[in-house]
Amino acid sequence: QLKVVESGGGLVQPGGSMRLACAASGRSLDPFAIGWFRQAPGKEREGVACISNYDDSITSFAESVKGRFTISRDYLEHAVFLQMSSLKPEDTAAYYCAVDTMGNYGSACVRSAENYDLWGQGIQVTVSS
Repeated sequence: QLKVVESGGGLVQPGGSMRLACAASGRSLDPFAIGWFRQAPGKEREGVACISNYDDSITSFAESVKGRFTISRDYLEHAVFLQMSSLKPEDTAAYYCAVDTMGNYGSACVRSAENYDLWGQGIQVTVSS
């Protein structure tokens, strides 16, 4: 059974940077499209970023994070990273890694939650001085 785990969250000052990691126990994430989502209290879940299952250059970002966040894979660690820079208080949220195990190979990723069938438990990111 594939279990998804996020790591790297915590408290960071505005303007700072933080890297979140997504890894899985039991199997590599390499063959799958991966999405990062976030949800702040009282707000709807937002698809922050995703990376396709066959070409790491095929990514998608929410307008709210474009130019500040990047997503990448590490094939040695079989992990996916969300690098967040120039963080703002409005980036404060629980961040979730999601895996699309059912998608067709060669598909571009999408930032819609319904496309992902495995989810991590989430990790808190707080941007505050």
